Formats: sequence, structure tokens, C-alpha cells
Amino acid sequence: MISTYLFYTFIALITDFINFPMDYYINKSKKLFDSGFGCAEAVLMAVAEYKNIQSELIPRIATGLCGGMGKTDGMCGAVSGSVLAISMIYGRDKADEDRDVLNAKVQEFIKEFKKKYGATGCTDLTGCNLSTEEGIQKFNELDMHPKCAEFVGEATKIVLKNI
Repeated sequence: MISTYLFYTFIALITDFINFPMDYYINKSKKLFDSGFGCAEAVLMAVAEYKNIQSELIPRIATGLCGGMGKTDGMCGAVSGSVLAISMIYGRDKADEDRDVLNAKVQEFIKEFKKKYGATGCTDLTGCNLSTEEGIQKFNELDMHPKCAEFVGEATKIVLKNI
């Protein structure tokens, strides 16, 4: 009985060790979001750090994607930031390079995110249209920040799992 317990404890420790990097970066994205970075910025920054990619464009290149494409009732920033992160890894440097791998990675990401949440639009996910004062007020009244932090973490997780 004790040996079985030790075996399962050992397996749990190894599993935690193996999953540590992914869990660290998932939590990192949520902490970045909680610290004031936008949803798209937080996902991109965590994935870039995971891949050891450094650029003065990060997080700047993702800023306009936050809050449903700059509060225009568009795609969720965690989703668009994820697509940007996937592009950062699988994107092209030359016009004649193939995009098939990138497109497949983006499609898989969108499929998994939609399967979990049923949508990719900011308003559809939050129930708050951030392009209006009423929507922003509703977002604040309903304290949607933790829900968006969940979207950020899950989006980061899906990207890291599939890259």
C-alpha cells in the first residue's frame, strides 16, 4: 500500500515537473494581464518569453488588438494576440514561403478556443460591447476582468500546447 502511494506521488511530481513550463507561462500571461497589460499583449508577451523571442515591437504590436480590436466590438484580444503569437513563430519572411503550417496552427487554435467558449468575439464572450460607454460600464459593474484573465490563460495554454 505504501509503495503504491509512493509510486503515484512520484508520478504526480514528474507530471508537475513536465507541465511546469507550460503552467508557468499560462500563469505569467494572467499576471501580465492583471498588472495592466491588455489581453493581446499578455498572451503575446508570455508566448514570446516561452520561445525566447525578444523584440522591441513586443508588446507594442499587440496593443491595438486589446479590448476587442481597440474597443471596436471585434475579435477578443486574447484570440487575436494568440494568432499574432502563432504568426510570430510560424509566419513567413519571404513572399514565396508557404503559409500552410501557419494556417493549420491558427485554425486549430480557433477551433479549440471556440470549442471551449463558443465564440471568439469580445462582445460574445463577455456580454459587454466595449465600443460603447454602456458596454464599458457593464464590463466594470460585472467585474469581467477575471473572466478575461481566464480567456488570456486559456488562449496562452492552447497556443503553447499546439506550437
